[in-house]
Amino acid sequence: MGTNFVVRGSATVTVFEPLIQGFGLYFTPSAILMSVLGCFIGLVLGVIPGMGPLLGIILLMPLTLVLDPIAGMALLIAVFVGGSCGGAISAILVRIPGTPLAAATLLDGYPMAQRGKVNEAVSIATTASATGGLIGGFFLIVGSVYLAKVALKFAAPEYFMLTLTGLISIAVVSHESTLKGLLMGAFGLLLSTVGMDSNTLFYRFDLGIDGLQAGLNVVALVVGLFAISEMFIQIGKKDYNKPPKIGKVRFTFYGLNSVLNRWGNLLRSSAIGTFLGALPGAGGVISAFTAYAVARSQSNTPENFGKGDEDGVLACESANNACCGGALVPSLAFGIPGDASTSILLGAMVLLGYFPGPDLFENNLGVVGGIFWAYLMANIALFVLTMVTVPLFTSVLKVKKSYLIPIILMISVLSTFALQGSFFDIYVMLFFGLVGYLLRRYGFPLSPIVIGFVLGPICERNLRTSLVISGDDWSIFLSRPLSATLLVINIVVLVWVLLPPSVKQKIKFWKTA
Repeated sequence: MGTNFVVRGSATVTVFEPLIQGFGLYFTPSAILMSVLGCFIGLVLGVIPGMGPLLGIILLMPLTLVLDPIAGMALLIAVFVGGSCGGAISAILVRIPGTPLAAATLLDGYPMAQRGKVNEAVSIATTASATGGLIGGFFLIVGSVYLAKVALKFAAPEYFMLTLTGLISIAVVSHESTLKGLLMGAFGLLLSTVGMDSNTLFYRFDLGIDGLQAGLNVVALVVGLFAISEMFIQIGKKDYNKPPKIGKVRFTFYGLNSVLNRWGNLLRSSAIGTFLGALPGAGGVISAFTAYAVARSQSNTPENFGKGDEDGVLACESANNACCGGALVPSLAFGIPGDASTSILLGAMVLLGYFPGPDLFENNLGVVGGIFWAYLMANIALFVLTMVTVPLFTSVLKVKKSYLIPIILMISVLSTFALQGSFFDIYVMLFFGLVGYLLRRYGFPLSPIVIGFVLGPICERNLRTSLVISGDDWSIFLSRPLSATLLVINIVVLVWVLLPPSVKQKIKFWKTA
């Protein structure tokens, strides 16, 4: 594979050029401090069941507006990285995944702890997360640079088809139900149309309410759907004063030695995590379980999996953190978020004045490099912090919900209000908190709503631009090779979605026969 790609014009850029240009932008006291602070906050939120990196990114996003852009993005990316690892600690210690990402980790992590190897399990999990994240960072740097080259050939028809691919993919990988995933994606698209139409300057679906004429605030929407709905659910459990009993835990270098000795599993699982992370909507949960299944199939002692096998812990944690790097690849190269967390990261970039996609690589290569450095340094900070502060993170599990819930609610309200100084945004946040609570009660996924809301304006703008270019001739989507290829992919995926489950089972059986 070569190391050059050509941007618009005649300039040739190596894959290392973003790192070179971004070096000075990132390596400042404020950006490095934000990486360490964000990683710490992410770890704490990841450890606490029900919190996770998405909540941290949402609550801290308004803070990025008063920071240097690279420092602000470093803060959010570090929360993303730290939160993706923190859930493994609670999964190992109390058999409760702090985040859905750690659901697969408890399969072998908790049995290891029960056998008296709690220190080893925590050390392997945190070390695998950091090293898997660094491997994902390599693919992020190389992959996004080369995809940006491909994206330069994209025009409005290709971008429209690509946004459709992202929306359909989200529905396909929805764990709860394909139909529910499609419905939630469509709901997100509908919400994105509220407010002034940028082409006609008419107001749409504002219901005569002045606060809706500018559209829905993405922060209010996301805080309500995820943070407020989660607090409602935690309140409903009523276990406010029952912290688990946990002994002392410390980091050991046994974990580092174990991970390095299992380098084949590490590389394979990290590659799986990166690849699945780059698919819009797939996410760390699928990555972790897929890597776990592959590791078990390749093991000489598969019967030990589920009983405290170190390979199981390593596979899950390296995959779900490598997934972070993978999810950032389509986000930076195409402006298509890989999951809910990266959709918020994209929103933060837009608020800071940087629009993801090939133009970002052409006009703001230093910013791209600063983001690359922020991601790499966040994983290094993750390894160092877990070595030093694992005992502190375990004590976080002992915090009573009666103290935690009011604090989270207060931060949610303040962060939503601070962005625009609008009380209406608080009402929107509370409304979508109730909507999110009801949707979760009936098994509807929330992430497709956010992805649909973010992709909606991109999808509509490129559809209209395509039709203006062609004079309302829909054949423009067939006459361009890239657009036609993406259209065929979308049709194939849609057909698969609409097939009855019995037919899908027969196809799967035929494939494995």
